[in-house]
Amino acid sequence: MRHILPPLLVLCACTAATPVFAAEGAQAWPPKFTFADETEVALTGNFAWDHSDFSGDARLGSDNGMRRREFGATVKKAGVWDAMVYFDFESKAWLDVFVRFDSKHFFDRDLGKLRVGYMKVPVGLEGVTSSRAGTFMELAAPIQAIYQGRRTGVEWTLEQDQALFQLGGYGGQDLQGDNPGQTYAARAAWTPRKAAGDVLHVGIAASRENPQGWTDGRGVQFDPTARLRARPGAGLTDVRLIDSGNLAPVGHIRRTGLEGIWIQGPVSLQSELLRADISRDDGLADYRADGGYLSASWLLTGESRPYSAGNVANPKPANAYGAVELAARYSTLDLDDGPVGGGRQHDWTFGANWYLTPYVKLQANYVRLNATQNGVTTRPDAVEVRAQVHF
Repeated sequence: MRHILPPLLVLCACTAATPVFAAEGAQAWPPKFTFADETEVALTGNFAWDHSDFSGDARLGSDNGMRRREFGATVKKAGVWDAMVYFDFESKAWLDVFVRFDSKHFFDRDLGKLRVGYMKVPVGLEGVTSSRAGTFMELAAPIQAIYQGRRTGVEWTLEQDQALFQLGGYGGQDLQGDNPGQTYAARAAWTPRKAAGDVLHVGIAASRENPQGWTDGRGVQFDPTARLRARPGAGLTDVRLIDSGNLAPVGHIRRTGLEGIWIQGPVSLQSELLRADISRDDGLADYRADGGYLSASWLLTGESRPYSAGNVANPKPANAYGAVELAARYSTLDLDDGPVGGGRQHDWTFGANWYLTPYVKLQANYVRLNATQNGVTTRPDAVEVRAQVHF
């Protein structure tokens, strides 16, 4: 119950801050209501069904089922504040739960936006991209291993014509009751070109996490720990071909990332380099992991990938038959360092996406992997498809 209370309090605070008026307008799809004071309340969701078929490794086989069942609500008053409560019923995990205020309304000048609640730590561009807007069905291996995920805290964001700045501080446990500790993060990006269909974004991000130990209900104490690993290109399997194992006891974790986006009409490139430096206690050697990826996208039907607030979104079809996209990504991840034989992996992903409407998306991926751990190499491949509805 204590992990459900924070999201409920956020929603109650938003409701209390908004006078109850009769809805002046209602939109059937996506479901949205507009009140007399211009406050908007909308339902939001993302539902994805996957099928994956592996070959080349006996540990991996075929599977199908729901990958995401995300549902929630947003409340906003344009130019003043907005809030969200969002939950994934498939993974049984809280997603974004926050309230955000726009300084321009309160100070008559743009000093940025302040967000309070449960949100993504901004180190890992592909990780902070919305799950409904992924060009590929799964995150690249280095993002899976190094990206920290969501934490509870405060974040300040300032977006200008040619620059973006973010600072965040996070503490306590996540809303699942795990990962106790504190994190401090910063992100900055240079955006000399930021027009529709013409974008250049170059950024850097860094964070420091100070994980804490914990005691279970039996009084057993556990050291602060970290573990880096990645699935083999499919979210339906729990198999990991490379895995650092438990790295306890951990003093702190430093994450750094370089990111880039280039969009020119229907063609785009995106790339990241990521690194995690883990300081360990009790005389254990420190640990380092690194990786990166490069992806390319081509919208055959002529649309461009939208860009705003330092990130990309799904293209909006310009034709009645929808938008069609071809994409490719190469990624690499190295979890070997000194006595820790976490393994190394590099893989290719080739994808085709069909955006039938702004709310319906079909995806197909072919993944070819090469993973080596403790001298054993495996080269599986996978064919995957997804049907997705989001609003």
